[in-house]
Amino acid sequence: MGTPDFAVPTLESLLAWPGGRVVAVVTAPDRPAGRGRQLQASAVKEAALAHGLPVLQPTNLKSPEFQAELQRYAADLQVVVAFRMLPEAVWNMPRLGSINVHASLLPQYRGAAPINWALMHGDLETGITSFFLRHEIDTGDLIMQERVPIAPDDDFGSLYDKLKVVGARLARRSVEAIAAGTAPSTPQEPRPDLRPAPKLQKETGRLDFTRPTAELVNWVRGLSPTPAAFASLPDGRILKIFRAQPVPLGAEVPPAAPGTWASDGRHSLRVAAADGWLELLDVQLEGKKRLPVKELLLGFKLPAQ
Repeated sequence: MGTPDFAVPTLESLLAWPGGRVVAVVTAPDRPAGRGRQLQASAVKEAALAHGLPVLQPTNLKSPEFQAELQRYAADLQVVVAFRMLPEAVWNMPRLGSINVHASLLPQYRGAAPINWALMHGDLETGITSFFLRHEIDTGDLIMQERVPIAPDDDFGSLYDKLKVVGARLARRSVEAIAAGTAPSTPQEPRPDLRPAPKLQKETGRLDFTRPTAELVNWVRGLSPTPAAFASLPDGRILKIFRAQPVPLGAEVPPAAPGTWASDGRHSLRVAAADGWLELLDVQLEGKKRLPVKELLLGFKLPAQ
């Protein structure tokens, strides 16, 4: 059960496992996409069809018709990767239950956007967790975990690509252990340092320049390339920001009120923050394509403040 390309390596890994058989795939309904708004299949559906697998695309997971169809496949186990919250009648259907592959070291970052929030908080490490599904989201007993360091130049896109490969590996190991009857089942312990990972809202991406530059850089990393951090230019236009770096205050870098914009018109575009300046490196002006700042400045003049 999965929808985005994050789940495809897990499907491929389970298809290659000689110890069992993937009997069906459950994914989201086709959705309109692109300028033409034509219906587009999910990445998981495309992978499943390429392997000749039956594909179920329920609009309502509580539908008796869907649940009856799912029951007919008589799966021993359901593997969930980046899908939706399942009703108990669905996750409790297989004789061995259902497991989820989650992109954090649970119980840290329970929720829909664990990769983004780990980067946005400046973490140096994350990982993948497999666990048995239970009533409350991301709270079931742990099976396995694999730790993954976060590199200083990682952003959401690069870390996503690393974790989907690790997730496939961990899913396969977890399923093998469940089939052999040797899978651990360890309750998650509450801790005082736990952070949630809620679904990203549009305003989550708006940069708050009263914060320190290091925090702003992490916010940009955690939202790049999608959905992208952004700020309003002095004339109100939105500028998406994909890469940035801090410029500390010094003799040649005077302080300014947070939110002050500055540019030399050729190489540099900066915004003042709490403890220095945020140098923008890779941006996209609304209605335009993504560009390095040096290329943007060839045809862009910073509006008056």
